[in-house]
Amino acid sequence: MAQVIQPRENARNAAATKLDKAVRAVALSFVMATGAGIGMLPQIAHAQAYSFSNVSIEGNQRVEAGTILSYAGIARGQTVSAGELNDAYQRLVASGLFEQVEIIPQGGTLVIKVVEYPTINQIAFEGNKRIKDEDLAAIVQSQSRRVFSPRVAEADAQQISQAYVQQGRVAARVSPKVIRRRDNRVDLVFEVFEGGVSEIERIGFTGNAAFSDRRLRRVIETKQAGLLRAIIKKDNFIEDRIEFDKQLLRDFYSARGYVDFRITGTNGEIAQERDGYFVNFTVEEGQQFSVGEVTVTSDLPEVDPEIFEKAVRLRSGKVYSPSLVENEIARLERLAIREGLNFVRVDPRINRNDRDLTLDVEFQLTRGPRIFVERIDIEGNTTTMDQVVRRQFEVAEGDPFNPRAIRESAERIRALGFFTNADVQAREGSTPQQVVIDVNVEEAPTGSISFGGSYSTTAGFGLALSFSERNFLGRGQYLSLGINTSSDTKRYFLSFAEPAFLGRELTFATNLSYTESTEISDEYDAENGAFGLSLEFPVSENGRLGVNYKLGYSNLVDPDGTGSYGGIVANEIAMGEIFDSSLGYKYTYDTRRTGLDTTAGVLFEFGQDFGGLGGDRNFVRTQAKIVAQKKVMNEEVTLRATLQGGALNYTKGQTRVGDRFFTDPDIMRGFAFGGIGPREIGAGVNDSLGGEYYATARFEAEFPVGLPEEYGIRGGVFYDIGSVWGLSDTSGVAAGNQIVSEAFEDRQTIGVSILWDSVLGPLRMDFTEPLKKKPYDETQSFNLSVSTEF
Repeated sequence: MAQVIQPRENARNAAATKLDKAVRAVALSFVMATGAGIGMLPQIAHAQAYSFSNVSIEGNQRVEAGTILSYAGIARGQTVSAGELNDAYQRLVASGLFEQVEIIPQGGTLVIKVVEYPTINQIAFEGNKRIKDEDLAAIVQSQSRRVFSPRVAEADAQQISQAYVQQGRVAARVSPKVIRRRDNRVDLVFEVFEGGVSEIERIGFTGNAAFSDRRLRRVIETKQAGLLRAIIKKDNFIEDRIEFDKQLLRDFYSARGYVDFRITGTNGEIAQERDGYFVNFTVEEGQQFSVGEVTVTSDLPEVDPEIFEKAVRLRSGKVYSPSLVENEIARLERLAIREGLNFVRVDPRINRNDRDLTLDVEFQLTRGPRIFVERIDIEGNTTTMDQVVRRQFEVAEGDPFNPRAIRESAERIRALGFFTNADVQAREGSTPQQVVIDVNVEEAPTGSISFGGSYSTTAGFGLALSFSERNFLGRGQYLSLGINTSSDTKRYFLSFAEPAFLGRELTFATNLSYTESTEISDEYDAENGAFGLSLEFPVSENGRLGVNYKLGYSNLVDPDGTGSYGGIVANEIAMGEIFDSSLGYKYTYDTRRTGLDTTAGVLFEFGQDFGGLGGDRNFVRTQAKIVAQKKVMNEEVTLRATLQGGALNYTKGQTRVGDRFFTDPDIMRGFAFGGIGPREIGAGVNDSLGGEYYATARFEAEFPVGLPEEYGIRGGVFYDIGSVWGLSDTSGVAAGNQIVSEAFEDRQTIGVSILWDSVLGPLRMDFTEPLKKKPYDETQSFNLSVSTEF
């Protein structure tokens, strides 16, 4: 922290004065000067006008006499009245240059006496810990080697206090002090008392019936103070955030059909100790409306409304949401462009039916103004290339201007995650028929480097080093590389993705990895290498299709080189190195963000890989997954069902243990990796072989557990059923051993979950109990993972 240089401590104490004393001195000087001036010029009160042949200025050191005369506005020989003399005095005081001003007429001479404000020698801050000196220096307007102004210093103190208020420290106090120096100089010191954080002890809602306080607290950004109050900063009271919370509440209710929702008041009361706030939102929910009749009309002769009616997906009976209407408008306007109908706009007309609580939606196709995009100007992108921002626009220079399309482009720019702020505005261009789109962005950090170590009794010491960049070289590309090592596993990987390959909405990705593992089994070590290329592109509003090529290398190694184990694994080790070459595809359909129901969503994935393109084996690998989710009980409880399965069929060569399917907690909970499925067991042998088929069904519910919402802890229950089976070649079974679970045999587990939105990420803890299992299965009663939404 900057320190004020002091000659002696006693001298400092004697010279230091509070700024309010300085202000009072200025005010006293004003009264005395005014009284003196009037007292010395009683004739001014009776004379009509005065003329001075000479003007004498006294006391000025830095300010030129001409500058003082210009502020006074009185010239030699000019005839002035008493009121004009008073105006001159006021102008000199208002200039902010003088601590004292006196105007004294003496016959034909006007004497102006001034005492200049001192010059600021240096500015220092004392008592601040939460905000650094350099940050405070950027806030204040007072500057070294500039004239000291009490008003500016007081304003600076208020600005510093406001900076602490933004951190939730409403009890912060800032006192400016001046220390007199020689040559009419002062040191300006801001003494800061930061105070404690004024946390939000309680957030309440009044008037809500459809949704509980707990559910509404999850909507807003502001949080109550909880166990992690020293880490979580959203429990501080910040007035601007409360305003943002109001908008979040409006959007939440509006998206659920409560079109009359209003916030009638917000009350934030601070505790007597000024260390806590109690915030309450008073709301009026109104009634929930559904979609009534949906129609499409047009007064344009070249438009056929029936074509557009067939494209509308909004149906009667759905809970009304403005976002659903916006989606339909965007869909219809895109259809108009495909039909060659430029400048056609879709205006929604909403007719309210209070009797049955429905809203009729009429999409009227009208002729919009003939306005074109003149150019797109992008500023603020010091790292990101213009083309990364420009490709988020569906329009280019010379295209018809569509305000809705521009708003959607702005949302896509913000969704990139490359910028802390992105502002998109349209203004009139060189002619009224043209517009210029201004894009102003602020760059955000997009890269990360992580380095860490680990130790476990089973894996020993480990090292992890990785680098990732989401905006590589400012091109919007993704790059990731890293090394993970331990005593029994080594993995090296490199990934790269281009989201706009060939300038189109086409994602190109490549990855390269190599893994050496000795922890899979005591009987073999595994070496695996992979190289992949893929292209992914949209095929519908919610669907995407990806095609890929994969080149894989695999090898099973006898760890002691004796080949003494025998059995199926020994035969597969003897196969040596194998190269697989395959082409594949994957289709994804996802309604989680663009579906008609904000409380439900569906995810469907289906993919196949076809091996034999120059590899050692021919095969077809198929996997499918479907997930459905629904929020019930006023969105307090989330129900989720997941069905997934896979099949592996070889027409040339045979499968190995590294190719087949194994269970893990993402497929079926309650069992260890490879804990179920075909196994070779015998005297001293219990090898998990994996299966060529698998199928599982998972059913779960997540719900509040009664703890305060700010803790971020929820509960869950689940039931899983599934199986791994199938082994096409069992000829290598060792004498005296047997293969179990070769056929379909279902396993079942139940359990409870604890989900915690921790500072490390969303953690999930599953406690399981098998309902149906085999004696040779390997169970897992507890699992900790990073949970993700489907």
